[in-house]
Amino acid sequence: MAWFKREKQKIKPVVKKGVPDGLWVKCPTCSEFLYKPELEKSLSVCRHCSHHFRVEPSIYHSLLLDSGSSKELFTNLQSEDVLQFKAVKKYKDQLVVAKKKTGQKDAINCYHGKIEDRDVALGIMNFAFIGGSMGSVVGEKVARLIDYAHENNLPIILICASGGARMQEGAISLMQLAKTSSKLAQFSEGGGLYIPILTDPTTGGVTASYGMLGDIILAEPGALIGFAGPRVIKQTIGQDLPEGFQRTEFLKEKGFVDYIVTRDKMKATLYSLISMLK
Repeated sequence: MAWFKREKQKIKPVVKKGVPDGLWVKCPTCSEFLYKPELEKSLSVCRHCSHHFRVEPSIYHSLLLDSGSSKELFTNLQSEDVLQFKAVKKYKDQLVVAKKKTGQKDAINCYHGKIEDRDVALGIMNFAFIGGSMGSVVGEKVARLIDYAHENNLPIILICASGGARMQEGAISLMQLAKTSSKLAQFSEGGGLYIPILTDPTTGGVTASYGMLGDIILAEPGALIGFAGPRVIKQTIGQDLPEGFQRTEFLKEKGFVDYIVTRDKMKATLYSLISMLK
């Protein structure tokens, strides 16, 4: 029975190595499995079908602004539970969780920085902060960014990503639509250049206000863009919706989006537009 004496024959059992969690991600468009470190090198764009994954605001910050050129603005603003809103979760508890999760005080950060030799005012929304919902702080920061750009003769670039108005702030959140829209009207009358970039998703109150009020409206490929969701619209009109409804390519065909820009060409595209128009 020497055949069973593996230790004496110096035969070691093979230990199967598992694949560490979090190293692979499945593309929702083409279903290919992508190696996460390689995906991050390609700016979170699928190399097979060019699907643009959602990314953190820091990616847009480093992608667009020259290294060491940015200064964050309006850092002292943060939301308060003015209405003492209570549902399944208390609003004040949601704010605590969102701040801890994202490291931000609200769903948008604003900067003064440079794109090559061009100074710009940049706002970047964060969908991870309560769905990128537009509350009083988001509206106030956008309004202040517009004023700042006007005072310093800067073009405004706004990376939009939102699920709509923040219901936990009731009518206060809805007031931000009129507030930001009127500010942009004044900015436009003064000759200012405003370029929103619509990313996945841009919906609700943001689409109904500053998301669609740009001099040139850019959008990433395949982004969900609209006011109400497709399911709500289908139930309302009682009809099936066209293929690709509320996606970037469909909206460009209908004239709601001026140009579809891939993430790797975003900085160069913005620089060209600002150089020509500002």
